Amino acid sequence: MNQEPCLYPDLYVRFLYEFHETRDYFECHELLEDLWMEEAREPFYQGLLQIAVGLFHHRNENIGGARKMFDLGLQKLAYYPNPWMGIDVQQTRQDVSAVKEKIEQDSSVLFKPIEIVILDEVLRELVNQLKTK
Repeated sequence: MNQEPCLYPDLYVRFLYEFHETRDYFECHELLEDLWMEEAREPFYQGLLQIAVGLFHHRNENIGGARKMFDLGLQKLAYYPNPWMGIDVQQTRQDVSAVKEKIEQDSSVLFKPIEIVILDEVLRELVNQLKTK
């Protein structure tokens, strides 16, 4: 897949900004839901959306909701190569799986945010540009 800057939709860039900077997972959900609808229900976006919702649930101590969303997100991302859309999909899957395993073993595990590793310099710069706005 060609990773030209124009291939990173604005909503995707904004999602990554919100995911890392504000950690507003509800806003992440809103952004990717819009993109998911625009992009003919692309499973990649839905998987990331579900991971954000899982983090939202975990932070709000809804462990059942978090586990369900993590499972669904991981299922969607399982078929994507690494890297994809400028991110380290494999690392994201590993990190989400690790959180899911921890909360399955102990539902009182405190919330800790994860990072989505941005591998593509162009995408990283687009996200960083939002920090100055």
